Amino acid sequence: MPSPSPSPESVQTGKSLPTAPVRFRQATPIDIRGLRIGHGRPAIIVPTTADHVAGLLAEIERIRNEPAAGMIEWRIDYLTDACDAASLMPLCESVRRHAGNKPVLLTFRTAAEGGARAISDKEYARLYHSLIEAGGMDLIDIEMFRDAETVRSLVSAAHAQDIKVVMSSHDFHSTPAANEIVSRLRAQDACGADILKIAVMPRHTGDVLELLQAARTLREDYSDKPMLLMSMGGLGAITRLAGEVFGSDLSFGCLGAASAPGQIEVTSMHQVLDIIHQSMQGID
Repeated sequence: MPSPSPSPESVQTGKSLPTAPVRFRQATPIDIRGLRIGHGRPAIIVPTTADHVAGLLAEIERIRNEPAAGMIEWRIDYLTDACDAASLMPLCESVRRHAGNKPVLLTFRTAAEGGARAISDKEYARLYHSLIEAGGMDLIDIEMFRDAETVRSLVSAAHAQDIKVVMSSHDFHSTPAANEIVSRLRAQDACGADILKIAVMPRHTGDVLELLQAARTLREDYSDKPMLLMSMGGLGAITRLAGEVFGSDLSFGCLGAASAPGQIEVTSMHQVLDIIHQSMQGID
């Protein structure tokens, strides 16, 4: 049956006709240092890209002082001494001090998943256990495809120190089918992740839709944990900007050099996220 046409009155006055409320399932929020993750406007994470300590601390201060940035990602794989726990452990305190009250996400992105350095599972576990013990971070990124025992032990160690776990999967070459994306995210949930993350590379618009469909399916049918889902490159930009619509609760922006294809400058991103957020007020 065709939809009714707008009444002459609404056309003449420019008034909008009433619409039925739109309802969608939201995440159960997580609060970290005053930042609420999983409700409303997605928080923006800004990564560091410095390869030496002085540059790192200066970068962290810039991110701390950027109002649009909600969280700092400390990318230790970019550092010259990335695999040296003895050098990094004392740095944890300096990073915390320079970050002020902004949450810090610690990440060693391995070369296998698009990062700057290769590292064995044994070295990865040893390094992360040392840094968890040193403290200073609020969240830690753990790659789901590391050795199963490594993943289990790191999740347990992080939670024992009240550090939230972002469990991640990255594909810089393609986009899996929606059911595979959902399967990975459910596996992350089952492993004890606090935030579920997947980043994929689209080859066409259909790949972008696969990710968005996966986000909807996971949120509606399987998990209420916060998610960080993105389709990389210019083609996937919509996934970085429309997270509040589709269920992705965090996004990455850049302040200077980008750490992944398609990252958007943080202040521009915040403006777009704010426009979308304002347009969604009243939706429950």
